[in-house]
Amino acid sequence: MRRLVLAAALAFLPAAASAELPDLGGREVVVVTENAYPPLQFVAPGTSEPIGWEYDAMAEIAKRLNFQVRYENSSWDAMIPAVSAGQFDIGMTGITIRDDRATMVDFSDPYLRSEMFMLARADETRFDDAESFMHFEEGRVAAQPGTTPFYVAVYDLLDGNEANPRVSFFETFGAGLQALIAGDVDLALTDGVAAQGYVKANEGKLKIIGEPLGAEDFGFIFPKGSDLVAPVNAAIAEMKADGTLDALSQKWFLDYQMGQ
Repeated sequence: MRRLVLAAALAFLPAAASAELPDLGGREVVVVTENAYPPLQFVAPGTSEPIGWEYDAMAEIAKRLNFQVRYENSSWDAMIPAVSAGQFDIGMTGITIRDDRATMVDFSDPYLRSEMFMLARADETRFDDAESFMHFEEGRVAAQPGTTPFYVAVYDLLDGNEANPRVSFFETFGAGLQALIAGDVDLALTDGVAAQGYVKANEGKLKIIGEPLGAEDFGFIFPKGSDLVAPVNAAIAEMKADGTLDALSQKWFLDYQMGQ
């Protein structure tokens, strides 16, 4: 399992050598996030401090491109429409690069690749992989509307009906996870970026089952036509090439989780 999580965390696309980065002259860039997706972005337990992989990455991008970041918060379901409408300059919350979303916003180049995993209660014996869950007709899966876990649940685990009553909707992933622990649902889907962390943080209550259900690439989002896309892509390429992204993954996906 550790090998799979490592593959998900560190499977970047090949890095290209970058030219000298542009200087954005200290301009303010408004970045919106949800703060609900450890270890990418979340509030440190017992504090009000937002931390995570994406915060560190964005700070490094801002430093290299010379811009000032102002953070705002938004719910997941409002984020893409708000960025599309130009209310924010950049959105970051582990957003999967998808063709349908690209009709509304521009994406950066991928900065991280992850695989989807199935989380069940530690004592679950009624199913142990995607196929057996599909045939477990009473089984319910937690999901946020419009997210990759929702689409994977509907099209990879169930029958392709987006109104299937076996999908239970929650406003946040955390709420769905608590419902899973409480027995109100039977399965939650998350990617390898966070799966091991959730199991460790809820020791003895959760387990990862089955094989990964697929790979997805994460990107930052921008209003269509944003002049920030090319500079941010150049910074991402440089950070891939010089090992910065690998170092962030070591910090957040291994060192941080193992220290919890």
